[in-house]
This record gives sequence, C-alpha cells and structure tokens, in this order.
Amino acid sequence: SGGENIYPAELENVLAGCPQIREAAVVGRSDAKWGEVPVAVVVASGEGELSDEDVLALFEARLARFKHPRAVIFVAELPRNAMGKIQKHEISKMLETM
Repeated sequence: SGGENIYPAELENVLAGCPQIREAAVVGRSDAKWGEVPVAVVVASGEGELSDEDVLALFEARLARFKHPRAVIFVAELPRNAMGKIQKHEISKMLETM
C-alpha cells in the first residue's frame, strides 16, 4: 500500500484472536491512490453481532494505521480447494466484481 509492505498473515493473526470470527482471509484490492489496499474477508462465528467497525477496532493499538484493512466483507464461507486450503485468488476475483 503506497510502497509499504503489508503482510496478510500479520492481519490474519489479529483476526484469528477474535472469538466472533470463525475464519478470515486478507487480500489486496486495487486502489487508484495507494496501488493496493488490504481488505478483510470474514466469516462470522455467529456468537453475537459483528460489524465492520468491530472488526476494524481489533487493529487499533496493535498495528500501524497504514496496515489496517480499508474494508471488511462478510461472507458465508471462504472458497477452498479439494485439500481445504483457502483460495485467495478466488477471493481476489470476488472483490473485483464488488
């Protein structure tokens, strides 16, 4: 983002610590100003309400501001291959249509 390296695993570790999130993935989305920005794609666990603001608040005081996701997208499930691995390229394609 803007010439700075942002590692998805670092953001995914923060998301994994939230009991209201069953699973999540972070992918880059094209941005006219920054080149690419991180977007969190989240599957809620169903334990209480979970909003975009709740998810973004997880990053406060944990990571530098430029590393925070610019958007949160809630989905029913993440795309996986036959081995059960999350297919981030499929998530990226999904973001292109949004």
